Amino acid sequence: MFKTSIAALTAAPLLASGAAFAGPYVNLEMSGSYPDGAYSSGTLEAIIGYEGTTESGIGYYVAGGPTASHSDSTDEFGDVEFIGYIGGTYDKFYAELSGVTNVDDVDWAAKGGVKFTF
Repeated sequence: MFKTSIAALTAAPLLASGAAFAGPYVNLEMSGSYPDGAYSSGTLEAIIGYEGTTESGIGYYVAGGPTASHSDSTDEFGDVEFIGYIGGTYDKFYAELSGVTNVDDVDWAAKGGVKFTF
């Protein structure tokens, strides 16, 4: 469950900013969880993706790569898993589907929203 939450949060900046150009990109990201102000866990991701915009103004991206989680309780990194994202934007609306491998299955996450700028 934690991995799917991280997967969804990781792509938030990509969805919110929209596609500025069509083409490949690399996203290296580190995230951590700090309940009550103390570190408890985190992840590392190395993502390769492609983003663009259609003639009708629909932004899209597809990305994936290795991810590894870290736990403060064991002070160890977990297995290297694969995480993938597919998402799109149109006007103020955005949506994303992500999945991360987890031993014998895939943990899925989805999100959508509206961004208002002032």
